[in-house]
Amino acid sequence: MIIGFSIAAPVGPIGVLCIRRSLADGPRTGFAAGLGAATADAAYGAVAGFGLTAISGFLMQQQVWLRLFGGAFLCYLGIRTFLSKPAEQAANSQNGGLLTTYFSTFLLTITNPATILSFVAVFAGFGLGASPDFRAAGLLVLGVFVGSALWWLILSGGVGLVRSRLTAGWMRGVNRFSGAILFGFGVYALWSVHPW
Repeated sequence: MIIGFSIAAPVGPIGVLCIRRSLADGPRTGFAAGLGAATADAAYGAVAGFGLTAISGFLMQQQVWLRLFGGAFLCYLGIRTFLSKPAEQAANSQNGGLLTTYFSTFLLTITNPATILSFVAVFAGFGLGASPDFRAAGLLVLGVFVGSALWWLILSGGVGLVRSRLTAGWMRGVNRFSGAILFGFGVYALWSVHPW
């Protein structure tokens, strides 16, 4: 759980997206975005924990395409967020909206090959995933998911507490700020693909 919590906690593009979703659409939508990221963390944790070197090797070989896709998607999200107007009232998050939020964040997180490197480094540092014990690896992956989900619950819930105190002007500023940050992360991801 500590590994999942610590890998999820640094506020990068997914954190900005979760904060923005929590402010714009409510903590349930922000948490749905966080669960998408937690599921991707658990998937990468499974690759590292079960020692699936063929999958991790394939992902590392495809990192250029994954970065291109992830960077382009971040740029798109950044522009869309920057241009979006704050909602007058909370969106009525039905299952389709929550599922769309969940899957889009999952897709965005899973296209970041740096995440697998984080898990491999942490697992190797602690000697985790080295034994063929599937039960232990399964518990490890479950712990990663629960720890990551806990972080997203804390973040979206905390942001949800201050949401009602923000005016439309503040929300417009949040949209512009978070849109610019997401776009910047996207440009950086695309820039890192170029072989300098």
